[in-house]
Amino acid sequence: MLASHADRERAVDVLRAGYGEGRLDHPEFEKRVARAYSARTVGELSLLVADLPQGPAPQPMTPHGPVPPAFLPRPQPRTNGKALASMVCGVLCVATGGLTGLPAVILGHMAQSEMRRTGETGDGMALTGLVLGWLSVAGWLVFLGVLGLMAVLATSVGHPAGA
Repeated sequence: MLASHADRERAVDVLRAGYGEGRLDHPEFEKRVARAYSARTVGELSLLVADLPQGPAPQPMTPHGPVPPAFLPRPQPRTNGKALASMVCGVLCVATGGLTGLPAVILGHMAQSEMRRTGETGDGMALTGLVLGWLSVAGWLVFLGVLGLMAVLATSVGHPAGA
């Protein structure tokens, strides 16, 4: 196959790299460059660079070894699953009429305990679940207290104390 101008330039680049690395002396380099520019086929060019690496010798990416741990990004801690479940239960209190309030409180306290022990994240989610859960529980207690008070008042009105 006939050699193109780009093929010749690539061969000369390989020869320059070999000369720069000390693999060729100056007279040998000049002789091979002249032959590269006069070569007609790719095969002739291949013979000129066959004993040289194809390009400069590879250099290590980091000259001083691996990157020190101080410069690496810190791994992100995981989010606690119970904290997420607590928040979901707390948010669902409105849709379920407060039935998920107690699970939100229980999961929130369990999540906070686990997060202190393991270093996981999710404190905001656990706190959201706790607040919404306790509001739901308090709402149910107020509702049941008012219902009980109404029942007591209804029985006392129906049966006068003096009769």
